[in-house]
Amino acid sequence: MAFRKLILFCFVLVVTSVRASFILLPMDETTQANHLKAYGITYWALEKQYKASWLLNYRGGAFLLPDAPEIRKECQIRGVSFEVISDAEQQQILDEISSPSQNMEAVVLEKAPKIAVYTPAGKQPWDDAVTLVLTYAEIPFTAIYDKEVLSDQLLLYDWLHLHHEDFTGQYGKFFGAYRNAPWYIQQKRESEALAAELGYAKVSQEKLAVAKKIRDFVIGGGFMFAMCSATDSFDIALAAEGVDICEPMFDGDGSDANYQSKIDYAQSFAFKNYTLERRPERYEFSDIDMTEKRQLPMEKDYFTLMEFSAKWDVIPSMLCQNHTQLVKGFMGQTTAFDGELIKSNVLILGENQINGEARYIHGQKGKGFFTFYGGHDPEDYQHRVGDQPTVLDLHPTSPGYRLILNNVLFPAARKKKQKT
Repeated sequence: MAFRKLILFCFVLVVTSVRASFILLPMDETTQANHLKAYGITYWALEKQYKASWLLNYRGGAFLLPDAPEIRKECQIRGVSFEVISDAEQQQILDEISSPSQNMEAVVLEKAPKIAVYTPAGKQPWDDAVTLVLTYAEIPFTAIYDKEVLSDQLLLYDWLHLHHEDFTGQYGKFFGAYRNAPWYIQQKRESEALAAELGYAKVSQEKLAVAKKIRDFVIGGGFMFAMCSATDSFDIALAAEGVDICEPMFDGDGSDANYQSKIDYAQSFAFKNYTLERRPERYEFSDIDMTEKRQLPMEKDYFTLMEFSAKWDVIPSMLCQNHTQLVKGFMGQTTAFDGELIKSNVLILGENQINGEARYIHGQKGKGFFTFYGGHDPEDYQHRVGDQPTVLDLHPTSPGYRLILNNVLFPAARKKKQKT
């Protein structure tokens, strides 16, 4: 009898020791059916107070979650590939990652960041790549705009995305092509009314006040992500404080004489020594943008993600997690950034060296961080006004959209001091 009890005890012990206790969301090219929704699963798990780890450079930047029936069920509902692994297998993976010979790192994700998207009322999710992918990945966010920003509601959030905004007060430089379009006239009228309601004589003054609040949000420890024209127009607005760079069709009076010489590049987050575009009919803010300087056919338009040491440079490694280092290019009002005009303290995360352009850059400002990503929609090469929305069900493994979601999860990570 005692012998049978001993056998039973040993059997239970063995079963317990091999019991599956972790869920691995692989993020490599061949085994993950839906990379984008995998980020949503990880965010959802964090909201549910589950522990999570981001395994940098392991199988494309896999996520490690505890094994729970509701996590398995959620993966199945959302079509996310997962693997159930034992304690021993989990430890084996962590041992491999911790080896000095491996360019890998395990980063603990602590909490789901509170996300705000700076976007005008009435915009649909597909009007902006970030709102589109957040909606697709089922990651909750709050839409805010000028009233909320100016009343200090940014303090409620950890992460802020800037919709394709023009912070210079020039209405997106759409004047040349769309000055007579009803939507342009209406947008201009609404912007002027909002500025007046908020106590500003000009839209450019009101947008500068918003840009300064966003700047302070970052300096205070916030995470800011911007795409397309929200990148360079934000920097330009800060650098042009106190200088009228708007022509009469934008603000009713002339611009300052020789305003280029009055630009204070020290106020810009990312760019230096740029030259503003004075002509109102040109769809450009400055020579920061590479759109009109490019000579790349669509079939050859790719950019390369930089490789960083996962153990020493954790932040850029997180932001560059992907199942490929070669990402398809895509255009926008601000497609890419001239490499010569990027400040030396800003990290280039993705670039096309042949064309001398950076597509994806990152920096620190005060206690916070910012990331600028050129282009409008990673799966719509040349998005135009009125184009049909991108259907992400057709692109569930998009490398370009993964870069956006890397930034969304970045604030969830337990902070480690960067070495470079």
